[in-house]
Amino acid sequence: MTIIDRGFDPLVADLSVPGPEGQLLLSAQEETESSARSYPRRLPVAIAHASGPYITDVDGRRYLDFLTGAGVLALGHNPPELVAAVREQLDVLTHGLDLPTPVRAEFARRQLGMLPEPMRRDRKIHFCGPTGADGVEAAIKLCKKATGRGGVITFQGSYHGSTHATMSFTSECAPKDGVTNLLPGVHFSPYGYCHRCPLSLDKADCGTRCAALLENTLRDTHGGVPKPAAILLELVQGEGGAIPAPVEFVQRIAALAAEQDIPLVVDEVQTGCGRTGTWFAFEQYGIEPDVVIASKGVSGMGLPVSIILYHRKLDGWAPGSHIGTFRGNNLAFASGVAFLDVVARDDVLGNVREVGGRLLAGLRALAADSPLIADARGVGMMLGLEMRGVPSAGVSATEIAARVQREALRAGLILEIGGREDCVVRMLPPLNLTADLADYALAVLKAVLRSVTEDLTGGGR
Repeated sequence: MTIIDRGFDPLVADLSVPGPEGQLLLSAQEETESSARSYPRRLPVAIAHASGPYITDVDGRRYLDFLTGAGVLALGHNPPELVAAVREQLDVLTHGLDLPTPVRAEFARRQLGMLPEPMRRDRKIHFCGPTGADGVEAAIKLCKKATGRGGVITFQGSYHGSTHATMSFTSECAPKDGVTNLLPGVHFSPYGYCHRCPLSLDKADCGTRCAALLENTLRDTHGGVPKPAAILLELVQGEGGAIPAPVEFVQRIAALAAEQDIPLVVDEVQTGCGRTGTWFAFEQYGIEPDVVIASKGVSGMGLPVSIILYHRKLDGWAPGSHIGTFRGNNLAFASGVAFLDVVARDDVLGNVREVGGRLLAGLRALAADSPLIADARGVGMMLGLEMRGVPSAGVSATEIAARVQREALRAGLILEIGGREDCVVRMLPPLNLTADLADYALAVLKAVLRSVTEDLTGGGR
Protein backbone atom coordinates (compact mmCIF):
# COMPACT_ATOMS: atom_id res chain seq x y z
CA MET A 1 0.00 0.00 0.00
CA THR A 2 1.59 3.26 -1.15
CA ILE A 3 0.55 6.64 0.23
CA ILE A 4 1.93 10.15 0.09
CA ASP A 5 3.98 11.04 3.17
CA ARG A 6 3.01 14.47 4.55
CA GLY A 7 4.68 15.13 7.86
CA PHE A 8 5.18 11.58 9.13
CA ASP A 9 8.26 9.60 9.95
CA PRO A 10 9.07 7.06 7.23
CA LEU A 11 6.60 4.18 7.28
CA VAL A 12 9.09 1.43 7.92
CA ALA A 13 6.90 -0.93 9.92
CA ASP A 14 3.36 -2.28 10.22
CA LEU A 15 2.04 0.13 12.88
CA SER A 16 -0.96 -2.06 13.65
CA VAL A 17 1.42 -4.56 15.31
CA PRO A 18 2.90 -3.42 18.64
CA GLY A 19 6.64 -3.11 18.93
CA PRO A 20 8.48 -5.00 21.70
CA GLU A 21 8.06 -2.29 24.35
CA GLY A 22 4.45 -1.77 23.43
CA GLN A 23 3.72 -5.49 23.60
CA LEU A 24 5.10 -5.61 27.14
CA LEU A 25 2.74 -2.85 28.30
CA LEU A 26 -0.25 -4.30 26.48
CA SER A 27 0.40 -7.74 27.94
CA ALA A 28 0.72 -6.28 31.44
CA GLN A 29 -2.52 -4.40 30.95
CA GLU A 30 -4.31 -7.55 29.86
CA GLU A 31 -3.06 -9.33 32.96
CA THR A 32 -3.94 -6.64 35.51
CA GLU A 33 -6.82 -4.56 34.16
CA SER A 34 -10.52 -5.24 33.84
CA SER A 35 -11.86 -7.13 30.85
CA ALA A 36 -14.08 -4.11 30.21
CA ARG A 37 -11.19 -2.25 28.56
CA SER A 38 -12.03 -1.69 24.92
CA TYR A 39 -9.78 0.58 22.84
CA PRO A 40 -6.52 -1.44 23.11
CA ARG A 41 -8.29 -4.46 21.64
CA ARG A 42 -8.64 -2.77 18.25
CA LEU A 43 -5.96 -0.13 18.62
CA PRO A 44 -2.97 -1.86 20.23
CA VAL A 45 -0.96 1.32 20.77
CA ALA A 46 1.00 1.93 23.99
CA ILE A 47 1.48 5.70 24.19
CA ALA A 48 4.75 7.29 25.28
CA HIS A 49 3.86 10.92 24.59
CA ALA A 50 1.73 13.06 22.30
CA SER A 51 1.61 16.54 20.82
CA GLY A 52 -0.98 18.26 18.65
CA PRO A 53 -2.55 15.71 16.28
CA TYR A 54 0.22 13.13 16.81
CA ILE A 55 0.74 10.22 19.19
CA THR A 56 4.13 8.56 19.62
CA ASP A 57 4.21 5.03 21.00
CA VAL A 58 6.76 3.56 23.39
CA ASP A 59 8.67 2.10 20.45
CA GLY A 60 9.06 5.53 18.84
CA ARG A 61 6.46 5.15 16.04
CA ARG A 62 4.18 8.09 15.28
CA TYR A 63 0.45 8.09 14.50
CA LEU A 64 -2.03 10.68 13.29
CA ASP A 65 -4.82 10.68 15.86
CA PHE A 66 -8.36 10.87 14.47
CA LEU A 67 -9.84 9.59 17.73
CA THR A 68 -8.55 12.35 20.08
CA GLY A 69 -9.58 10.68 23.32
CA ALA A 70 -13.07 9.94 21.98
CA GLY A 71 -13.44 13.63 21.19
CA VAL A 72 -12.20 15.20 24.44
CA LEU A 73 -8.95 16.55 22.98
CA ALA A 74 -10.52 19.44 21.10
CA LEU A 75 -7.19 21.03 20.17
CA GLY A 76 -5.24 17.81 20.01
CA HIS A 77 -2.72 16.69 22.61
CA ASN A 78 -1.14 19.13 25.09
CA PRO A 79 -2.05 22.48 23.46
CA PRO A 80 0.52 24.96 24.83
CA GLU A 81 -1.86 27.76 25.90
CA LEU A 82 -4.09 25.33 27.80
CA VAL A 83 -1.15 23.58 29.44
CA ALA A 84 0.18 26.98 30.57
CA ALA A 85 -3.20 27.91 32.08
CA VAL A 86 -3.31 24.65 34.02
CA ARG A 87 0.26 25.06 35.28
CA GLU A 88 -0.57 28.53 36.54
CA GLN A 89 -3.72 27.29 38.26
CA LEU A 90 -1.80 24.43 39.93
CA ASP A 91 -0.13 26.94 42.25
CA VAL A 92 -3.46 28.59 43.12
CA LEU A 93 -6.11 25.89 43.73
CA THR A 94 -6.86 22.52 42.19
CA HIS A 95 -10.11 21.46 43.85
CA GLY A 96 -12.80 23.50 45.55
CA LEU A 97 -16.03 21.46 45.66
CA ASP A 98 -18.74 23.98 44.70
CA LEU A 99 -17.25 26.88 46.66
CA PRO A 100 -16.87 29.98 44.46
CA THR A 101 -13.45 30.84 43.04
CA PRO A 102 -12.44 33.47 40.49
CA VAL A 103 -11.66 30.90 37.80
CA ARG A 104 -14.92 29.02 38.45
CA ALA A 105 -16.91 32.25 38.14
CA GLU A 106 -15.13 33.18 34.89
CA PHE A 107 -15.66 29.69 33.52
CA ALA A 108 -19.39 29.82 34.31
CA ARG A 109 -19.73 33.29 32.78
CA ARG A 110 -17.96 32.25 29.60
CA GLN A 111 -19.90 28.99 29.21
CA LEU A 112 -23.26 30.76 29.57
CA GLY A 113 -21.96 33.37 27.14
CA MET A 114 -21.48 30.72 24.47
CA LEU A 115 -25.23 30.13 24.30
CA PRO A 116 -27.16 32.00 21.59
CA GLU A 117 -27.96 35.50 22.85
CA PRO A 118 -31.72 34.98 23.36
CA MET A 119 -31.04 32.04 25.69
CA ARG A 120 -28.43 33.61 27.95
CA ARG A 121 -30.71 35.67 30.17
CA ASP A 122 -32.84 32.81 31.48
CA ARG A 123 -30.30 29.98 31.75
CA LYS A 124 -28.36 28.69 34.72
CA ILE A 125 -25.36 26.38 34.95
CA HIS A 126 -24.95 23.31 37.13
CA PHE A 127 -21.60 21.63 37.72
CA CYS A 128 -21.92 17.87 37.69
CA GLY A 129 -19.40 15.16 38.43
CA PRO A 130 -16.56 14.58 35.99
CA THR A 131 -18.28 12.63 33.21
CA GLY A 132 -20.83 13.14 30.48
CA ALA A 133 -22.92 10.34 31.97
CA ASP A 134 -23.16 12.30 35.20
CA GLY A 135 -24.41 15.28 33.21
CA VAL A 136 -27.11 13.11 31.64
CA GLU A 137 -28.19 11.84 35.04
CA ALA A 138 -28.27 15.38 36.41
CA ALA A 139 -30.40 16.60 33.49
CA ILE A 140 -32.95 13.82 33.86
CA LYS A 141 -33.15 14.25 37.64
CA LEU A 142 -33.68 17.98 37.14
CA CYS A 143 -36.57 17.36 34.73
CA LYS A 144 -38.18 14.71 36.92
CA LYS A 145 -38.10 17.05 39.91
CA ALA A 146 -39.47 19.98 37.89
CA THR A 147 -42.32 18.07 36.22
CA GLY A 148 -43.19 15.51 38.88
CA ARG A 149 -43.19 12.92 36.10
CA GLY A 150 -40.98 9.86 35.76
CA GLY A 151 -40.74 8.65 32.17
CA VAL A 152 -38.11 9.50 29.57
CA ILE A 153 -38.33 9.32 25.80
CA THR A 154 -35.08 8.75 23.98
CA PHE A 155 -34.22 7.41 20.53
CA GLN A 156 -33.09 4.28 18.78
CA GLY A 157 -29.37 4.45 18.08
CA SER A 158 -28.75 6.65 21.11
CA TYR A 159 -25.77 6.56 23.44
CA HIS A 160 -25.97 8.46 26.72
CA GLY A 161 -23.51 6.60 28.92
CA SER A 162 -22.83 3.27 30.60
CA THR A 163 -23.71 3.89 34.23
CA HIS A 164 -26.69 1.99 35.57
CA ALA A 165 -29.06 4.90 34.88
CA THR A 166 -27.62 6.16 31.60
CA MET A 167 -27.47 2.62 30.24
CA SER A 168 -31.25 2.72 30.56
CA PHE A 169 -31.33 5.64 28.09
CA THR A 170 -28.81 4.03 25.71
CA SER A 171 -30.36 1.96 22.94
CA GLU A 172 -27.71 -0.68 22.33
CA CYS A 173 -28.92 -3.98 23.73
CA ALA A 174 -25.71 -5.99 24.15
CA PRO A 175 -24.26 -4.03 27.14
CA LYS A 176 -27.55 -4.56 28.99
CA ASP A 177 -27.32 -8.35 28.83
CA GLY A 178 -27.22 -9.68 32.37
CA VAL A 179 -27.80 -6.23 33.93
CA THR A 180 -31.31 -6.48 35.30
CA ASN A 181 -33.62 -3.89 36.88
CA LEU A 182 -32.59 -0.89 34.80
CA LEU A 183 -34.66 2.28 35.13
CA PRO A 184 -38.32 1.80 34.23
CA GLY A 185 -40.36 4.18 32.10
CA VAL A 186 -37.81 4.64 29.28
CA HIS A 187 -39.31 4.58 25.77
CA PHE A 188 -37.26 4.44 22.55
CA SER A 189 -38.60 6.25 19.50
CA PRO A 190 -37.22 5.94 15.94
CA TYR A 191 -34.46 8.41 15.05
CA GLY A 192 -34.09 10.12 11.69
CA TYR A 193 -31.51 7.65 10.36
CA CYS A 194 -32.43 8.04 6.72
CA HIS A 195 -29.81 5.63 5.37
CA ARG A 196 -31.53 2.75 7.18
CA CYS A 197 -35.10 4.02 7.15
CA PRO A 198 -37.48 1.15 8.07
CA LEU A 199 -40.56 3.22 7.25
CA SER A 200 -40.18 4.25 3.63
CA LEU A 201 -38.31 3.37 0.46
CA ASP A 202 -38.23 7.09 -0.30
CA LYS A 203 -35.39 8.33 1.92
CA ALA A 204 -36.33 11.97 1.34
CA ASP A 205 -39.12 11.89 3.92
CA CYS A 206 -37.67 9.28 6.29
CA GLY A 207 -36.88 11.70 9.13
CA THR A 208 -40.30 13.30 9.12
CA ARG A 209 -42.01 9.92 9.35
CA CYS A 210 -39.99 9.16 12.48
CA ALA A 211 -41.17 12.42 14.01
CA ALA A 212 -44.76 11.64 13.05
CA LEU A 213 -44.61 8.37 14.97
CA LEU A 214 -43.65 10.14 18.20
CA GLU A 215 -46.18 12.91 17.58
CA ASN A 216 -48.93 10.34 17.23
CA THR A 217 -47.79 8.42 20.31
CA LEU A 218 -47.87 11.45 22.60
CA ARG A 219 -51.04 13.01 21.16
CA ASP A 220 -53.08 9.81 21.09
CA THR A 221 -55.16 9.25 24.23
CA HIS A 222 -54.47 5.55 23.67
CA GLY A 223 -50.84 5.95 22.61
CA GLY A 224 -49.67 3.90 25.59
CA VAL A 225 -46.92 6.29 26.74
CA PRO A 226 -47.74 8.65 29.63
CA LYS A 227 -46.42 12.19 29.34
CA PRO A 228 -42.72 11.89 30.22
CA ALA A 229 -40.44 14.04 32.33
CA ALA A 230 -38.12 14.67 29.39
CA ILE A 231 -37.30 13.98 25.76
CA LEU A 232 -33.58 13.18 25.52
CA LEU A 233 -32.03 13.75 22.09
CA GLU A 234 -28.63 13.72 20.34
CA LEU A 235 -28.42 16.06 17.34
CA VAL A 236 -25.71 13.87 15.85
CA GLN A 237 -25.57 10.31 17.10
CA GLY A 238 -21.90 9.66 17.73
CA GLU A 239 -21.52 6.13 19.04
CA GLY A 240 -24.61 5.32 16.98
CA GLY A 241 -22.56 5.86 13.82
CA ALA A 242 -21.99 9.60 13.13
CA ILE A 243 -25.63 10.18 12.14
CA PRO A 244 -26.74 13.83 11.87
CA ALA A 245 -30.45 14.20 12.57
CA PRO A 246 -32.50 15.75 9.73
CA VAL A 247 -33.38 19.38 10.46
CA GLU A 248 -37.12 18.88 10.06
CA PHE A 249 -37.04 15.85 12.35
CA VAL A 250 -35.40 17.87 15.15
CA GLN A 251 -37.67 20.87 14.68
CA ARG A 252 -40.78 18.68 14.85
CA ILE A 253 -39.52 16.97 18.01
CA ALA A 254 -38.79 20.38 19.58
CA ALA A 255 -42.22 21.70 18.61
CA LEU A 256 -43.87 18.58 20.04
CA ALA A 257 -41.98 18.96 23.31
CA ALA A 258 -43.12 22.59 23.61
CA GLU A 259 -46.72 21.70 22.71
CA GLN A 260 -46.85 18.93 25.33
CA ASP A 261 -44.92 20.91 27.96
CA ILE A 262 -42.14 18.31 28.05
CA PRO A 263 -38.60 19.55 28.74
CA LEU A 264 -36.33 18.94 25.74
CA VAL A 265 -32.86 17.80 26.77
CA VAL A 266 -30.12 17.79 24.14
CA ASP A 267 -27.11 15.62 24.85
CA GLU A 268 -24.17 17.61 23.48
CA VAL A 269 -21.54 15.59 25.32
CA GLN A 270 -19.88 14.74 22.01
CA THR A 271 -21.34 17.34 19.63
CA GLY A 272 -20.74 20.33 21.91
CA CYS A 273 -17.79 22.70 22.28
CA GLY A 274 -17.31 23.26 18.55
CA ARG A 275 -17.20 19.68 17.29
CA THR A 276 -19.86 20.34 14.61
CA GLY A 277 -18.75 23.84 13.57
CA THR A 278 -20.99 25.81 15.94
CA TRP A 279 -20.34 25.85 19.67
CA PHE A 280 -23.43 23.68 20.16
CA ALA A 281 -24.98 21.56 17.44
CA PHE A 282 -28.50 22.70 18.33
CA GLU A 283 -27.65 26.14 16.94
CA GLN A 284 -27.77 24.61 13.44
CA TYR A 285 -31.35 23.40 13.97
CA GLY A 286 -33.04 26.65 15.00
CA ILE A 287 -34.28 25.31 18.36
CA GLU A 288 -33.94 26.39 22.00
CA PRO A 289 -33.66 23.29 24.20
CA ASP A 290 -34.59 23.43 27.86
CA VAL A 291 -31.45 21.61 28.99
CA VAL A 292 -28.04 21.30 27.29
CA ILE A 293 -25.50 18.72 28.49
CA ALA A 294 -21.80 19.32 27.79
CA SER A 295 -18.70 17.47 28.90
CA LYS A 296 -16.14 15.90 26.55
CA GLY A 297 -14.65 19.01 24.93
CA VAL A 298 -15.41 21.55 27.64
CA SER A 299 -11.87 21.78 29.03
CA GLY A 300 -10.32 21.55 25.55
CA MET A 301 -7.62 19.09 26.62
CA GLY A 302 -9.28 16.16 28.36
CA LEU A 303 -9.42 17.40 31.95
CA PRO A 304 -12.73 16.10 33.32
CA VAL A 305 -15.61 18.51 33.72
CA SER A 306 -19.34 18.11 33.10
CA ILE A 307 -22.03 20.77 33.07
CA ILE A 308 -25.67 21.29 32.24
CA LEU A 309 -27.10 24.62 31.06
CA TYR A 310 -30.82 24.80 31.76
CA HIS A 311 -33.85 27.08 31.87
CA ARG A 312 -34.40 28.78 35.21
CA LYS A 313 -38.00 27.57 35.32
CA LEU A 314 -36.71 24.04 35.95
CA ASP A 315 -34.59 24.97 38.96
CA GLY A 316 -36.57 23.30 41.73
CA TRP A 317 -33.64 21.49 43.30
CA ALA A 318 -32.97 21.60 47.02
CA PRO A 319 -29.37 21.96 48.24
CA GLY A 320 -27.46 18.75 47.59
CA SER A 321 -29.95 17.42 45.05
CA HIS A 322 -27.16 16.48 42.64
CA ILE A 323 -23.64 16.58 43.95
CA GLY A 324 -20.26 14.99 43.26
CA THR A 325 -16.86 15.34 44.86
CA PHE A 326 -15.14 16.33 41.62
CA ARG A 327 -17.57 19.03 40.52
CA GLY A 328 -15.02 21.64 41.58
CA ASN A 329 -12.13 20.84 39.20
CA ASN A 330 -10.48 24.26 39.03
CA LEU A 331 -7.78 22.95 36.68
CA ALA A 332 -10.46 22.07 34.13
CA PHE A 333 -12.06 25.48 34.62
CA ALA A 334 -8.74 27.23 33.89
CA SER A 335 -8.19 25.07 30.83
CA GLY A 336 -11.76 25.67 29.65
CA VAL A 337 -11.36 29.45 29.82
CA ALA A 338 -8.06 29.27 27.92
CA PHE A 339 -9.73 27.01 25.34
CA LEU A 340 -12.41 29.62 24.67
CA ASP A 341 -9.69 32.25 24.22
CA VAL A 342 -8.04 30.09 21.54
CA VAL A 343 -11.39 29.37 19.89
CA ALA A 344 -12.05 33.11 19.52
CA ARG A 345 -8.49 34.10 18.57
CA ASP A 346 -7.91 31.40 15.95
CA ASP A 347 -11.45 31.11 14.57
CA VAL A 348 -11.48 27.43 15.48
CA LEU A 349 -15.17 27.09 14.61
CA GLY A 350 -14.49 28.46 11.14
CA ASN A 351 -11.71 25.90 10.74
CA VAL A 352 -14.08 23.10 11.78
CA ARG A 353 -16.54 24.16 9.11
CA GLU A 354 -13.90 24.61 6.40
CA VAL A 355 -11.63 21.63 7.00
CA GLY A 356 -14.48 19.44 8.19
CA GLY A 357 -16.31 20.26 4.97
CA ARG A 358 -13.16 19.37 3.04
CA LEU A 359 -12.99 16.01 4.80
CA LEU A 360 -16.67 15.26 4.19
CA ALA A 361 -16.36 16.12 0.50
CA GLY A 362 -13.35 13.82 0.30
CA LEU A 363 -15.20 11.00 2.05
CA ARG A 364 -18.13 11.37 -0.33
CA ALA A 365 -15.74 11.19 -3.27
CA LEU A 366 -14.30 7.99 -1.84
CA ALA A 367 -17.82 6.60 -1.41
CA ALA A 368 -18.65 7.33 -5.03
CA ASP A 369 -15.59 5.36 -6.10
CA SER A 370 -15.63 2.44 -3.65
CA PRO A 371 -17.97 -0.57 -3.57
CA LEU A 372 -17.17 -0.97 0.13
CA ILE A 373 -18.82 2.28 1.28
CA ALA A 374 -22.58 2.41 1.75
CA ASP A 375 -22.77 5.96 3.10
CA ALA A 376 -20.48 8.91 3.88
CA ARG A 377 -21.87 11.40 6.37
CA GLY A 378 -21.26 13.73 9.28
CA VAL A 379 -20.87 17.38 10.15
CA GLY A 380 -17.81 19.38 11.17
CA MET A 381 -15.19 17.13 12.75
CA MET A 382 -17.66 14.32 13.50
CA LEU A 383 -17.65 12.06 10.46
CA GLY A 384 -18.25 8.48 9.44
CA LEU A 385 -18.14 5.94 6.62
CA GLU A 386 -20.77 3.22 6.83
CA MET A 387 -19.34 0.15 5.17
CA ARG A 388 -21.13 -2.56 3.23
CA GLY A 389 -20.30 -6.23 3.10
CA VAL A 390 -19.09 -8.28 0.15
CA PRO A 391 -21.48 -11.25 0.00
CA SER A 392 -19.55 -12.89 -2.86
CA ALA A 393 -16.52 -13.09 -0.56
CA GLY A 394 -18.57 -14.00 2.52
CA VAL A 395 -17.43 -10.84 4.31
CA SER A 396 -19.80 -8.71 6.40
CA ALA A 397 -19.88 -4.95 6.74
CA THR A 398 -18.59 -5.41 10.30
CA GLU A 399 -15.52 -7.21 8.99
CA ILE A 400 -14.96 -4.58 6.30
CA ALA A 401 -14.98 -1.79 8.89
CA ALA A 402 -12.53 -3.72 11.08
CA ARG A 403 -10.21 -4.26 8.10
CA VAL A 404 -10.31 -0.59 7.17
CA GLN A 405 -9.52 0.44 10.75
CA ARG A 406 -6.67 -2.07 10.98
CA GLU A 407 -5.17 -1.13 7.60
CA ALA A 408 -5.38 2.57 8.46
CA LEU A 409 -3.61 1.89 11.76
CA ARG A 410 -0.96 -0.04 9.85
CA ALA A 411 -0.28 3.18 7.92
CA GLY A 412 -0.29 5.30 11.08
CA LEU A 413 -3.85 6.68 11.10
CA ILE A 414 -5.97 6.07 14.21
CA LEU A 415 -9.71 5.73 13.50
CA GLU A 416 -12.72 4.64 15.57
CA ILE A 417 -15.42 2.06 14.89
CA GLY A 418 -19.10 2.38 15.88
CA GLY A 419 -22.69 2.22 14.75
CA ARG A 420 -24.92 -0.77 14.29
CA GLU A 421 -22.94 -3.99 13.91
CA ASP A 422 -19.80 -1.84 14.35
CA CYS A 423 -19.85 -1.19 10.60
CA VAL A 424 -19.15 2.56 10.68
CA VAL A 425 -15.58 3.86 10.49
CA ARG A 426 -15.66 7.03 12.59
CA MET A 427 -13.44 10.12 12.62
CA LEU A 428 -13.07 12.63 15.47
CA PRO A 429 -10.00 14.68 14.47
CA PRO A 430 -8.80 17.76 16.38
CA LEU A 431 -10.83 20.88 15.73
CA ASN A 432 -7.70 22.73 14.59
CA LEU A 433 -6.76 20.07 12.01
CA THR A 434 -4.97 21.54 9.00
CA ALA A 435 -6.10 21.10 5.41
CA ASP A 436 -2.82 19.31 4.61
CA LEU A 437 -3.42 16.70 7.30
CA ALA A 438 -7.03 16.29 6.17
CA ASP A 439 -5.75 15.56 2.67
CA TYR A 440 -3.16 13.17 4.09
CA ALA A 441 -5.86 11.22 5.97
CA LEU A 442 -7.97 11.03 2.83
CA ALA A 443 -4.95 9.72 0.90
CA VAL A 444 -4.46 7.02 3.53
CA LEU A 445 -8.14 6.06 3.35
CA LYS A 446 -8.07 5.93 -0.43
CA ALA A 447 -5.08 3.59 -0.36
CA VAL A 448 -6.65 1.47 2.38
CA LEU A 449 -9.94 1.09 0.49
CA ARG A 450 -8.11 0.14 -2.69
CA SER A 451 -6.03 -2.43 -0.83
CA VAL A 452 -9.02 -4.01 0.97
CA THR A 453 -11.09 -4.04 -2.23
CA GLU A 454 -8.37 -5.76 -4.22
CA ASP A 455 -7.86 -8.28 -1.45
CA LEU A 456 -11.55 -9.17 -1.38
CA THR A 457 -12.62 -8.88 -5.00
CA GLY A 458 -9.48 -8.74 -7.08
CA GLY A 459 -10.19 -5.17 -8.21
CA GLY A 460 -12.48 -2.16 -7.92
CA ARG A 461 -15.71 -1.47 -9.75
